[in-house]
Amino acid sequence: MKNNNVKSVFFLFLTAFIWGIAFVSQTMGGVYMQPFTFVSLRYFLGGLVILPLAILNFYKDRKKPPENRLINIRQTILGGVLCGIALCTASLFQQYGIMNTTVGKAGFITAMYIIITPIFGLFLGKKCSPAVWIGAVASIIGMYLLCITESFSLSLGDLLVLICAALFSVHIMIIDRFSPLTDGVVLSCIQFFVAAFVSGILALVFDKPSFSQISDGIFPLLYCGIMSSGVAYTLQIVGQRNFNPTIAAMIMSLESVISAIAGYFAFKIGFLQENQSLTITQIIGCAIILCAVIFVQQRNSAIKSD
Repeated sequence: MKNNNVKSVFFLFLTAFIWGIAFVSQTMGGVYMQPFTFVSLRYFLGGLVILPLAILNFYKDRKKPPENRLINIRQTILGGVLCGIALCTASLFQQYGIMNTTVGKAGFITAMYIIITPIFGLFLGKKCSPAVWIGAVASIIGMYLLCITESFSLSLGDLLVLICAALFSVHIMIIDRFSPLTDGVVLSCIQFFVAAFVSGILALVFDKPSFSQISDGIFPLLYCGIMSSGVAYTLQIVGQRNFNPTIAAMIMSLESVISAIAGYFAFKIGFLQENQSLTITQIIGCAIILCAVIFVQQRNSAIKSD
């Protein structure tokens, strides 16, 4: 595996790890704040965290000769706005979907972005090798064993989470399109403020945010804002730069495995009240997902444009 690919895999796995741990913080944060408010504040914090670095990177790029500049201002703004809208809507559909379905169904349906991403890629002239498809199908099987603990039926909540999965796939493809044209930190910073603005407007209209809600839920909010948003989404953009978006989606899907483990330990130490123990079937699902990711990485498959 090339050094650049190793770096991308590391960044994307670290992204999945941070997101997986954020499962506990998001669950706790939802106790104190309504969805629009929580989503707006976490992405606003994420934007603030990386704003100084984004300004520095932009300043350094402007000092270069025009022919050597990485940041295309027009493409950066367009990409940031599109990424922010996709990120905001996906997060909100997921949050409201989870409120109207079970956690098991929501986890499995959200994981459908593993399959939806390469399907969307086909419409953009991307191709997948057989190894990628085998790994993706294996990941879906693993997700099913990990998440589904009841009979499957499609409710309103299930449909909302399915839309969320499609929107996360769109987000991945937008990043794949724009990240080679600009600096990843600048692109990430713009997307956070766009997501915060859109959800913030909705929060003022539909939620009733208060300082007491924010102060009570400050610790989960800080983790989700600084680590899950500011750090992890930036790692995603940097890691996806010139990297196979389908394999990137599979690596980031390890978030579900890590969140299951984090949830178990959070329950054991008292952060979560509901039992998060893993059954034998769920452990097998975790193992299948891990094997699928390793299989694809060993084959080092890549999507190629026509």
